Amino acid sequence: MQEAQVTFNLPSLSVSVVHNGKLVWSQSHGKTDANGTQNANPETLYAVASNTKAFTSAALAQLVDAGKLDWNDRVQDYLPDFELYDPYVTSELRVADLLCHRSGLETFSGDLLWYGSNWSADEVLRRARHLKPTSPFRTRFGYQNILFIAAGKVIEQVTGEPWAETVRDSLLIPLGMERALLSTADLEGMDNVSLPHNELDDGKLTTIDWVNWDNMAPAGALITSVNGMAKWMIAQLDSGRVTDERLWSKAQTNTMWTMHTPIPVSSFYANQLPSMHYRGYGLGWELGTLHGHKTVGHSGGYDGMISRQMLVPEEKLGIFIATNTNSSVPWALGFDALGVLLNNDKRTPLIDYLQERRAAEPEEQAAAQEELLASRVPNSTPSLPLESYAGSYTDKMYGNLSVRLDGEQLHFDFIPTPLFKGHFEPWHFDTFRLLWDTQMMLPSGTAHFRLNPSGKVESLDIDVPNPDFDFTELHFVKSE
Repeated sequence: MQEAQVTFNLPSLSVSVVHNGKLVWSQSHGKTDANGTQNANPETLYAVASNTKAFTSAALAQLVDAGKLDWNDRVQDYLPDFELYDPYVTSELRVADLLCHRSGLETFSGDLLWYGSNWSADEVLRRARHLKPTSPFRTRFGYQNILFIAAGKVIEQVTGEPWAETVRDSLLIPLGMERALLSTADLEGMDNVSLPHNELDDGKLTTIDWVNWDNMAPAGALITSVNGMAKWMIAQLDSGRVTDERLWSKAQTNTMWTMHTPIPVSSFYANQLPSMHYRGYGLGWELGTLHGHKTVGHSGGYDGMISRQMLVPEEKLGIFIATNTNSSVPWALGFDALGVLLNNDKRTPLIDYLQERRAAEPEEQAAAQEELLASRVPNSTPSLPLESYAGSYTDKMYGNLSVRLDGEQLHFDFIPTPLFKGHFEPWHFDTFRLLWDTQMMLPSGTAHFRLNPSGKVESLDIDVPNPDFDFTELHFVKSE
């Protein structure tokens, strides 16, 4: 891990390992700020993002234990205004469906509604009715954040209190995770906090701003340390037991750790991890096999922070790894470390794979840039004067986008998302390069204006190739 922190240019890397109900090892390498002096340690806070999902599932499990709801209850009985793409799906959607990614929506569909936006959680859910499915209901895995927002709202309807208050009182405090936070708004005044980073093209690490995730908190808002997550893993591996108290029953652990949605074992995993014989998703948990054991785990991806959790219930073993930059090292180490701990196999297939990919990146980026330049039509200009592209544009799901001409340059603002500002540079004809004004994890992209038969601008489509946010879901129609 120390070698990985250096090799992959990570500001810091922290890890905790639990076994048989105890924290047996935790350690950190690197700095909380790559350009600072404070060393990271196992109590340093990191955003653990989607590892939050299992906390939301556990809070619901507690309500099931208390007889206040059932996993098979209709979501509309609690959220009568929540609608999806089809009346049947809306009516049939059950509480368990919110937690296992089988809604028919594509992976990360709709995430532009909440990411960095001013939309409240209620407004995000209201707008989700416009999302289009890519598979029939309950037939295929499609990773969803928005449905975990709905799960948090179900908790609020049952308990009569905010999701964060329920999770803090019923889980974090009993677990002894007092330093854990459920909002970036609570970071002020906290010490021993890692800062999120991006790695620039020249290899330099730069800090980036924390992005508030309050409007999707049940899906990814938790901020805690690897030692804090050790307490969570110990409780998970003992079916919710904390000292003499059970936070949830063994029956609920079984439900949460039972596969509800299958995930195909890809050729990549089959080649890299041949002992992985199946994959699936429970309620807030990834499930699989490795080295002859059942594994229960999850990854977390936040702006400038990545984490990985791996549990092996038969061995009462758990490992949690976090870093404060956009790196897949925690994911790779989570699997590779189990090879050592379970099989005394010191090979590191996924770390080796990441090293190969990292070594190939400069050449691949150069080739991609060359291909991009080759695709440009030479000696072409926009069809219209630049002022003709300015105006207000609306996507019925997302909201408004503004384009204005400032001097000789077109600037854009995604109105609900203050983070999304930048400018367009003419590329060819009515296609422009989209360049962000803010340093963040998203790359540049393209913007294409469509003209109507009268030669006037009719609509705007944007593409920003990245693995997390699908800008092609948006279609902006010019309103003025």
